[in-house]
Amino acid sequence: MLCDRDSGRTITTTAWADAAATRTSWDDLLGIRDHAAEILRGKAEVREWEVAVLHHRQRTPEGACARVMWGRCDPAAVESVVGVFHRTLVQQVDALPGFCSMSVLVDREKGRTVLAATYASRAEMERAGDRAVATRGLFAEQMSIETTEIAVFDVALNQLAITDMV
Repeated sequence: MLCDRDSGRTITTTAWADAAATRTSWDDLLGIRDHAAEILRGKAEVREWEVAVLHHRQRTPEGACARVMWGRCDPAAVESVVGVFHRTLVQQVDALPGFCSMSVLVDREKGRTVLAATYASRAEMERAGDRAVATRGLFAEQMSIETTEIAVFDVALNQLAITDMV
């Protein structure tokens, strides 16, 4: 669960073994999702994504934060984008100060991407700033990804247990 404590915006993710498991649990999750939205005094917005890249360098500590970048590309290019993430971007972000993990989610049909990079703290994220911005910008330019939004969140809860994909 990621949260922006100033705006009240939160992002909560769940992961399932496959699309069939997601659909099987859909009805059971409706009540849970509605209850969570009520507690958070908001409205739940649901989007399905494929976990394309999941890379952990170190455990995410208390006080961690995440920079999340949403983008859009040609749906026909998504496979190439995922391949480049695996081959080059993972190694580049792994060397950033305070880097903990990176998740890349894709919607192949719509050509949508989300990259979430988690850092040990805001100070570490700021220390990595110029290098991270340059790496992200070069990648987006090379892969013709239009960045639609970038936001920073606190990591409020980190319980996602997925086998490392990289």
